[in-house]
Amino acid sequence: MRLVTYSWVVVVVAVACAAITWLGIAGWLAAVVVAASLAAHVAGNALGTKMREATDLELSRRPGSRMRTAVLPVARPTHLERSGSLGRLVPVSAAIGALCGAGCGTWALVTFTTCSWAGAVIGGISSAVIGGLFGFLGASFVEILRTSLREAIAAERRAAATNQRP
Repeated sequence: MRLVTYSWVVVVVAVACAAITWLGIAGWLAAVVVAASLAAHVAGNALGTKMREATDLELSRRPGSRMRTAVLPVARPTHLERSGSLGRLVPVSAAIGALCGAGCGTWALVTFTTCSWAGAVIGGISSAVIGGLFGFLGASFVEILRTSLREAIAAERRAAATNQRP
């Protein structure tokens, strides 16, 4: 092993030992996972860019090519492909989730811990944020599921209606 390589190995091991001492083993492993995720993201982006630049998208224009270009009809965008409001259910559900989260969080802090009222209020606000987030996510999921089912049923009915016509 060359001296430069050995020096880098020593530096990496020393940094790893310092990180384990400072962050603990779980924190160090979390930092390694985050660093590996970032490295994989950058590598994937670089590979994708290189592959896109190397791809010949006009294969049908080459002389002697047997490929034919297909002309596809342009489909109208579905409701889920357009951006718009999710409806009135989402803010109401987020507000209900925030109220429930604030109440449950404050009650749990006052009942099960020995904290001051100021700590209970701050904890209740934090619980309200988390409850509002869960309410928003739940209502968004329900609204998108409802919309996609409604569109699927409508498309199925249209297809059945066109197939029944003589």
